[in-house]
Amino acid sequence: MQAACARPLSCMCCQSLTLRNLCSPSTSSRLVATRNFQHREQCQGHTGLFDLDILISKASKGSSEDEIFQSLVNDRACDAINVSHNLIEGLLHRFKDNWKSAFGIFKWASLHSGFRHSPETYDMMVDILGKMKQWGKVRALLEEMSQRSLITLNTIAKVMRRFAGGGQWKDAVRIFDEIETLGLDKNIESLNLLFDTLCKENKVEQARAVFLNLKQHISPNAYTFNIFIHGWCKVRRVDEAHWTILEMKGHGFRPSVISYTTIIQCYCREQNFNRVYELLDEMQAQDCSPNVITFTGIIFALAKAENFEEALQMAERMKSVGCKPDTLFYNSLIYTLGRAGRVHDAIYVFKVEMQNASLTPNTCTYNTMISMFCDHAEQSKAFELLKEMQDSGLCKPDTQSYHPLIKSCFKAGVIDSCLNDILDYMVNKHRLCLDISTYTLIIHGLCRADQCEWAYSIFEEMINHGLVPRHRTCRLLLDEVKLKNMYGAAEKIEDVMKKLL
Repeated sequence: MQAACARPLSCMCCQSLTLRNLCSPSTSSRLVATRNFQHREQCQGHTGLFDLDILISKASKGSSEDEIFQSLVNDRACDAINVSHNLIEGLLHRFKDNWKSAFGIFKWASLHSGFRHSPETYDMMVDILGKMKQWGKVRALLEEMSQRSLITLNTIAKVMRRFAGGGQWKDAVRIFDEIETLGLDKNIESLNLLFDTLCKENKVEQARAVFLNLKQHISPNAYTFNIFIHGWCKVRRVDEAHWTILEMKGHGFRPSVISYTTIIQCYCREQNFNRVYELLDEMQAQDCSPNVITFTGIIFALAKAENFEEALQMAERMKSVGCKPDTLFYNSLIYTLGRAGRVHDAIYVFKVEMQNASLTPNTCTYNTMISMFCDHAEQSKAFELLKEMQDSGLCKPDTQSYHPLIKSCFKAGVIDSCLNDILDYMVNKHRLCLDISTYTLIIHGLCRADQCEWAYSIFEEMINHGLVPRHRTCRLLLDEVKLKNMYGAAEKIEDVMKKLL
């Protein structure tokens, strides 16, 4: 095992402010032996655990939703739990990336007398199943919701987006065609949902075909055209976005700050800042003043392109025209200052300017600061911010909060001494369910650190929780296990890769 105080994380491991100090005593034990950090029992038995802890413990084990459902039904401690909407919503959020556990809990809660799922919990369950491409179960749940008249436009939006996101865009269109049988109206509001769904999944031409087919029956509104402007920009066909503005005017609608800002953001992605500045001038000529969202997007793009001085000048320009900053603006400003190496200025914005503007930092603000400190090898300050976020009650850490810290572990080569503690803190302290990006980060880091046995155990856990690894992750891990002559592991990885084709 490598020395726990190896640089540059010595401050993290040796000073009083470490993750072990931040963790409660019940979560500070080592997880190296099992390497299975995500759903470890917090202590023996159920004594002293809250209802949430009991259900998380039970629902974390099982190879199918039915097995999980039966374990909940047959457990006396679970039987004594008072089921509430808040409890079920919390559990569904906890298992949002683990459909088997989520669905087992959902079905178990349905058995309790006096309890009926709310439209919100139904929508959450539909979304979780759709995310994991469990289309048959989605359809069955929609039928159940329809019988209870619980389907809303929010439900339809989630179903359409999951179908389109899963490559089933024709099913998304079919849902719109069937919308009246589900108790909703075919109107411009529901049609815009379909357009928005298709455009966000880069199916703009398909959305356009539906538009041309239905525009004589359902009249478009200004939002319809803004959806298409965004869609064309997303697929980098900015000329069509400009033509859509002309079409918008032809239908009697005036392009708004949203219309122009969308095109500006497209030019920002292309780093075509000359066109950005031209459009800003055009907006002013059209008496359509840019807003804080317009400026924030430009500042962030300039910073990503390492045009830090231009980005800071744009921030001053925004203030000079009387555009009031918001939290997202300050997040971009902090990011810019951090990338420019002006750490002290970023801290001043975070601690003083935002407070003077009566703005509260959000999770993204903290994440930006944490990432900045890690980039500048100041991990102890990153941990201080993590604790501040926890204690302030203003917002909660998410998985992205921990990614810079995980990367720091790999960079410093102190994996055994730090990674387990970080993961323990994520899962047991903040009850975060590891997502695909976190699993991917860990597996890739372990492979590069020549810890492919550990990486493979994490890969197996990921599969067991119903998450589909990326092809690049499988390829990297496969190459590593072959070098270690782990033939059984290689065969299983190849089986997973075949399913990805």
